[in-house]
Amino acid sequence: MAEEKIRLGGMALANGVLVHGPNAWACAVRMPDGTLKHASAFKRFRASRVEQPLLRGPARIAEAFTLLPEVRRELPEARLPFERPVVLAAMAGGIVVTQLVRSSRLGAATKELIAAFASMAPAVVALRGQSLAAYHGAEHISIGTYEHGEPREKEHERCGSHLVGPLLVTMAAGNSLAAKAPPQLRGPAKLVAAVGALATSTELFAWMARNPESRVSKLLARPGHELQHRLATAEPTPEQLEVAETALAECLRLEEEARGAPD
Repeated sequence: MAEEKIRLGGMALANGVLVHGPNAWACAVRMPDGTLKHASAFKRFRASRVEQPLLRGPARIAEAFTLLPEVRRELPEARLPFERPVVLAAMAGGIVVTQLVRSSRLGAATKELIAAFASMAPAVVALRGQSLAAYHGAEHISIGTYEHGEPREKEHERCGSHLVGPLLVTMAAGNSLAAKAPPQLRGPAKLVAAVGALATSTELFAWMARNPESRVSKLLARPGHELQHRLATAEPTPEQLEVAETALAECLRLEEEARGAPD
């Protein structure tokens, strides 16, 4: 029987690729002089150990909060996608648009849907960088080829962009309900709605991955698929693909080491 593949995730950087598994991470970047540099380590907090439904999504966010600073400490040359000034400006713009929309006379559901789209603006702006889109494609090709055992394309069926559809629906519904809370409770209600939207979206995303042929699954995946296909990925160069494959190989090395370690 074929050995079970390790479930991997990743993140494209402006100058490289981060690959992570249940237990470890590895990051590789291309330096300005053309050399390749990488770093890797075991995770300090492991979201894969959280198996309770609706807690898995928040656990992954908590993992990211511990993982990304560690990556920067071990590999200061890594350029995270949200560090660019234009992305920070998009974040500020999204906040302004959201406040203007919520103070308008539009219907509650319409307000929250527009606000949900505005919250996606920073991610869209971040992905417009050509090198980032190419490294995103390299990440998908390397991980997809490993998972399927054959050469794959630059799109991946488990890309985080497929969370866009579920998030738009759950954020709009959650914030619409929170807006009906008494004024003194509206702030906490919105926080609960945000956490609930993330948790529910994570479970929907997992269900979509298990039921890709479902009409509902295809409908929810459509926004993310279009984002991934038209904007978020580009064909990588051989040098960019080498960076992704280096990160993949180093991550797999540590994951195999973790598999062989006693509990």
